[in-house]
Amino acid sequence: MFLKLFAFGTAAYTVYAATLSTWDVLARTIIFLMLMLTMLFLLVGARENSNPLKPSVFDIILSGLSLSCLIFFAWNMDEVANRITLFDPLPFSYWFFGYALLFLALEAARRTVGLGLTGLVLLIMAYNLWGHHFDGPLRHGYISFAHFLDITVFTTDGIFGVPIQVTATYAFLFVMFGTLLERAGGGQFFFDIAASLTGHRPGGPAKVAVFSSGLFGMVSGSPTADVVTTGSVTIPVMRRLGYSPTLAAGVEVAASTGGSIMPPVMGAAVFIMAEFTGIPYLSIVIASIIPAILYYTCVFLQVDLRSRKLGLLGMAADELPSFTHALKGGWLFIFPLVALTVALVQHFTPTYVALFGLAALLVVWVVRWKTFSFATLLDGISQTAMSMVAVTGACAAAGMVIGGITMTGLAGKVSELLILISGANILLTLIISGGMTILLGMGMPTPAAYALAAALLGPTLAGEYGFSLMQSHLFLLYFAVLSAMTPPVAVAAFAAAAIADANPIAIAVTACKLAVAAFLLPFAFMFSPGVLLLGGANGIILGVGSTTLAVIVISVASEGFIRKPIRVTARILLLVSALGLLAPGIKTMAVSLLLGILGGYLAYLDHRVPATGDQTNNGVREDA
Repeated sequence: MFLKLFAFGTAAYTVYAATLSTWDVLARTIIFLMLMLTMLFLLVGARENSNPLKPSVFDIILSGLSLSCLIFFAWNMDEVANRITLFDPLPFSYWFFGYALLFLALEAARRTVGLGLTGLVLLIMAYNLWGHHFDGPLRHGYISFAHFLDITVFTTDGIFGVPIQVTATYAFLFVMFGTLLERAGGGQFFFDIAASLTGHRPGGPAKVAVFSSGLFGMVSGSPTADVVTTGSVTIPVMRRLGYSPTLAAGVEVAASTGGSIMPPVMGAAVFIMAEFTGIPYLSIVIASIIPAILYYTCVFLQVDLRSRKLGLLGMAADELPSFTHALKGGWLFIFPLVALTVALVQHFTPTYVALFGLAALLVVWVVRWKTFSFATLLDGISQTAMSMVAVTGACAAAGMVIGGITMTGLAGKVSELLILISGANILLTLIISGGMTILLGMGMPTPAAYALAAALLGPTLAGEYGFSLMQSHLFLLYFAVLSAMTPPVAVAAFAAAAIADANPIAIAVTACKLAVAAFLLPFAFMFSPGVLLLGGANGIILGVGSTTLAVIVISVASEGFIRKPIRVTARILLLVSALGLLAPGIKTMAVSLLLGILGGYLAYLDHRVPATGDQTNNGVREDA
């Protein structure tokens, strides 16, 4: 009960500080982080087998130390905010609480995202303090312990940088919006609408998962939260109708991952992108519309083809809600989405967009009084704060890494190294950049992964290779999102594994196969910017058309099935055609189109050949 009350107070403070307060940004962010760390050490144990309901003495000590730091910084807030960095000396109390905060942030990162990001933070810290001893291009100027502590803790260029600032403002508000929407019954409404539209089709339950996860992810913005919320319904239904546990969970993971790139909310990472680049949030949303549609086109098409290939039928009529009944019961939930969209179009800041959406949602929830209670509302608000502790820990650590990169000029050195490896080969540069972003994202939330990639790789793509900020950062954002389902550390797959009782690595592999086109879409951003609605009308039409065709072709090639299995030669031709359609140049696209037509013709010929396969009962293979 104490934790829930504390979480409610934290959430109330965050909403007030983000919308009404006139405090210095450093002051607001410090208090937010200290509040979250106080909860974090009571909610997340020191070991995987720790009982979160029974905090250890060490957990209580760390929570108390976090609270002590909160009191110290709040008491000295004016002095902290107004002191001159690197000029005013640090008193002993600043040294003590500053390094206490560093230790707490490191331990929070270790508990929430593991040793990967924590190790990276320690490596950057060591490089900051002792990198002046290096020889060659990695050498930097001397940075004293006082210099390091001053920048990292007492400015907005370290722990309290852009990632944690975004977490403490509109990201928190949008997560609250998604949490309260689910508590109000919005998740069930989206599921019923999806089931009524697609449940009767071949592979109906899988299509319901794609549709409902896309709708809910559109406002939740979190792959893991989407998996837990909609997957708890869709995965058991798919298993009951003959889907293997791996396939059922893979469909849900692929569908849920796309929620972080689905307008209008998208995920917390897009807010960091807006803050980091200065691009208006509305501009990012508009640029992301076509790619998001193409992502779900790919997943939906492959689910349809896989279901037909395996002979999986739709849901029984008596299991499906009618569209009219579903709409009648929840049509009011459309209004919060309308409020979000109108606020975006009116160019309100993301904070007020979220606030208007929350206000509309609360009105709708009260009107639908049968599902409303103050206890449920207060519980949802408290749950928002508790669910944000992991993201907060990761973003604080990401801020330390970004601050270290800035202090040492490491981003420029990485840029030189990347250019040295790939030279003028733009494709190789993009492949390396995408791969590095996925590696950075393994085991950590998408916002932290994007923030690190943006600091390390963004300047290279936008500066050295001449891509626009929108192209460069959406490229990195997409790969940061895809890291949530990319093995070996696929956080969304691990969440689905608990529901499906299946191997998380096998789930991640299946999800990646079902969303194969998603790994090619970021390259289309770079070579065909028209797909982001950038450039003139001709470029937009060509970019959208060629990318759409490429997504359809590669989905068919990946599944190797249309109405019947197609030969390997046709699949290879279709694959090459899809890759070529994403390449720049009219001639390349024309040749690729011809190859696609040839591959399609061979696939047509295969329709006249009796189908063969290794299907078992219901056409379901256990390794599907």
